[in-house]
Parts: sequence; structure tokens; C-alpha cells
Amino acid sequence: MEPFKLIRVQDNQAAIHAAGVTRTKFIAGGTNMLDLMKLNIETPKQVIDINKLGLNKIEELKSGNILIGALVKNSDLAYHPTIIKNFPVLSEALLSGASPQLRNMASVGGNLMQRTRCPYFYNTDFACNKRVPGSGCAAIDGYNRNNAILGTSDKCIATHPSDMCVAMAALGAIIHVQGIKGVRTIPFTDFHLLPGQTPHIEHTLKQDELITHVEIPALPSGSKSHYLKVRDRASYEFALTSAAVVLNIQNGRIKNARLALGGVGTKPWRALLAEKVLIGAIANEQNYRTAAAAALSQAKGHKDNTFKIELAKRTLVRALITTGGMS
Repeated sequence: MEPFKLIRVQDNQAAIHAAGVTRTKFIAGGTNMLDLMKLNIETPKQVIDINKLGLNKIEELKSGNILIGALVKNSDLAYHPTIIKNFPVLSEALLSGASPQLRNMASVGGNLMQRTRCPYFYNTDFACNKRVPGSGCAAIDGYNRNNAILGTSDKCIATHPSDMCVAMAALGAIIHVQGIKGVRTIPFTDFHLLPGQTPHIEHTLKQDELITHVEIPALPSGSKSHYLKVRDRASYEFALTSAAVVLNIQNGRIKNARLALGGVGTKPWRALLAEKVLIGAIANEQNYRTAAAAALSQAKGHKDNTFKIELAKRTLVRALITTGGMS
């Protein structure tokens, strides 16, 4: 680990102004950042401790939306009564990720910012365009069983690792940020970027901007949701595939559908093509399978991970059946 300067701040403005310096990082729980610093993948000259900013509340707004502070711990969010009752997909996603010890430390804002677990990103002996732009992508010709099949490019096939972010993508979350120029909101699907030719640029957050809250829009009355994660072992494992499903069904027909996939995309993957198939359709297995085929229609398998295409389809169908049943 390289030497760095640690700054503790007491308010948002102090954090934002301190962040204007090159090679500065915010830190809350540090469950991802510290690992990367120890491996010299992240080498900040300045680290800003934001734990005293007070962004640790979960509030229900008059609109019915939920406003979640960026410093809320993953475990607190997962076990919050309103989240369990109204947004079970988010609670289930959080509880399927990491371990209880990590969930007790990890923050919502940090979860949004976590970086890929691609083994070639973590091993500095190998080329990685995320770590060293222009160096190449060792995963493309290497062992890539856990890598992405959606949103890839010839520069990167790294998978986004978060479970929470998959649920938030399906819920249509809104990210609130504050910077020197003021505050703004970012739709969740616009926050994370596809790798394209610049895989080292992973999000739309500016250097001086701080995530303050995540807002979850209220769901239509009668909506049901579920998160299903498929992995090699039952605990403390990243997804091979996962599906977040939010459905509103009336009289046997799907009035509204929001779907997202994990373990398969270079970012939390909103399955918009599948949603179009389902909206207005009868809630039955055939339509679920048609939607799953649409969700994976643009998937591109690589040497070791082509199996994910079929597995992701089956994961989504199973999650749809669990959530919506069959008319």
C-alpha cells in the first residue's frame, strides 16, 4: 500500500471541496477500497473519511418514495421493515451478497461504487484495461468463466459484481449527488457506464461529486418482487447469474414489469427488451420464456462462459414464476 493522507470531514461541503484534488477517494466502510489499496490497484494520495456526514437515515417521503442515505449500512437497509414489506427484491439482494460481517460495514454509496472482481483486474501481473488503460484484456483469451456476456467490448468483459445494484436497477432507483456546482440526480441506468473503448471510466460521477442519497420510487399497489441468485456455493460468493423481478399483475395480465440481471453484464443490466415482451402479456411460463430469450438475445459468450446464456434465461424464468405465478 502506498502512503496517503487521511482527512476526516464533518459536512458535505468540506468533503466536496477536499475531493477536488487529483487522486482523492472517499471512504466509508472500505470493504472494497481497502482491498484495492493493499494490492496497489487503487493508489490515492488523499483519502476522505465521510462517516461523520450523517447520511445514514432511511426516510419514507410523502410521495411514498424511500430516500436512503449513502452511508446506510447494507445490513440496516436489508432489515429495514419498510424495505422488507414494500421492496423485498432489495432486501433479498442485499442478504444474498457478501457475509454478515461485510454487510455490517459496507455502505449503500460504497456498494454503488464497487469495482469488478475479475481476477485479471485483481492480479497486476496480467493486462487489464480497467486497471491500466491501453494495456489489453487478459480475460478475453484467458479463463473467463465468471466474466460478462452482456455489454462487453473488445477492450473489456469484466462483470459488475453487485447484488444490490441489480435490485436497484429493476426498481428504477435515482441517485442524488452533490458537487461544487450544486446538486443533481442521475437515473440508475445512466450511472454505470458500458466499457466500450474506455473501460476504466466506470460511472458518470465527477471528481468533486459525492453520492448523498439513493431514492427508490414507490411501486404501484399490488406489485410483487423477488431476487434470485445462482452461484457456485450457498454463501459469500458472487453470482454466476441473478435476476431481480418486479411485477404488477392484474386479472392475469402483466400491467408493469421491471427486470434486471446480475452476474452477466458489465454493468447492472436492466432487461428492457424482456420488459417489452411482458407488459400486457398473460402471466404464464411461455411468455416468461419468451421474455428471457429477449433478455439474452444480445448476449455474447466467450470460451468458458457461454453456459451463462442458458443459465441466465433459466434464472429469469424461475424468478418470474416465483414472483408472478402462472395464470
